Amino acid sequence: MVLHIDMDAFYAAIEQRDRPELRGRPVVVGGTPEGRGVVAAASYAARRYGIHSAMPAAQAKRLCPQTAFLPGRHGDYARVSRQIRAIFQRYTPLVEPLSLDEAFLDVTDSKQLFGPAADIGQRIKRDIKDELQLTASVGVAANKFVAKVASDLDKPDGFVVVAPGGEQAFLDPLPVGRLWGVGRVANRRLQRLGIETIAQLRARPREVLCELFGQGGEHLWQLAHGIDPRPVVPDHQAKSISHETTFETDIADPEVLEAWLMELTEQVARRLRRQRLRGRTVQLKLRFADFKTITRARTLAQATDITQELWEAASGLLLKHLPARHAGLRLLGMGVSGFDRGSLQQGELFEEADRERHGQLDAVSDAINERFGVSSLRRATDLKRRR
Repeated sequence: MVLHIDMDAFYAAIEQRDRPELRGRPVVVGGTPEGRGVVAAASYAARRYGIHSAMPAAQAKRLCPQTAFLPGRHGDYARVSRQIRAIFQRYTPLVEPLSLDEAFLDVTDSKQLFGPAADIGQRIKRDIKDELQLTASVGVAANKFVAKVASDLDKPDGFVVVAPGGEQAFLDPLPVGRLWGVGRVANRRLQRLGIETIAQLRARPREVLCELFGQGGEHLWQLAHGIDPRPVVPDHQAKSISHETTFETDIADPEVLEAWLMELTEQVARRLRRQRLRGRTVQLKLRFADFKTITRARTLAQATDITQELWEAASGLLLKHLPARHAGLRLLGMGVSGFDRGSLQQGELFEEADRERHGQLDAVSDAINERFGVSSLRRATDLKRRR
């Protein structure tokens, strides 16, 4: 059995926990309305005004002038994320983080110690609430996809269990937009075909879906039938480490996309260093508004865990493969594979002195974030400026 655990409005919730005067108020973490900043996270009170992640901060201000806009404290968020991860590890070593605020857990072999999967999910929710004063939503199911849908169904502070064999009854009444990868464009296309629910999509033959959506049709058919064979893979067992984010609204602005890519790159780089891994191949994943998905990769001359090197490779891929005109991205992902624990070779991106300096910068940054929770937003800006 699989748990998907997703923290509720994670960044904003930490700010409200640490600043009681903000509790219950509309809160946005991210850029300022005066600049070109975007919303990184919004409290549920802010979401009631239509504010969501990736929205320009100036637009969020217009929707709700009384919103409190706060800069991110990514070091603090990373520290709390590690505390949450430690709670997960009490119950199973099979933890696959997706980002700072969500993870899959395989608890199949944990039931002898802790009881059924649903009981484990409830215990984890309670531990997070009692120890960190934060709420999490939990989905419990036989596979990752259904668990992910379940965790999102009753937010915030949700808890939804889908018993094995009950996947179809659970999925059928849900809107087709609940399927991974179905954004606004694909949703409109399906609705023109009279497909509004997962049950209606499931009734269509696999061949018809593949004709309509190519390889994406097979993906949709499997998800509509509740099929997801992917295992939960911890970082230290993974052949690649990646992060991706699905935007609430499609994003076309290249500067906003670069900012999100920097965030993804820093998270991946920190995970590499935490696991003492270096990777040789940098991967970029783009899913457009029309459901088309492309992946591109660049193989470096040497394996690395240095944020700057990974960023230059990832941003270069984005600049090369992002069309000058497009309807926007639904999803953006970045990953590293080709792990190498061996000795380093002469690099193609930096001379050795530069590599040593950037490695030291990462080590200092990690140490400061670990101890003091200094925001990494300023550092991301500096990295971008160096391009």
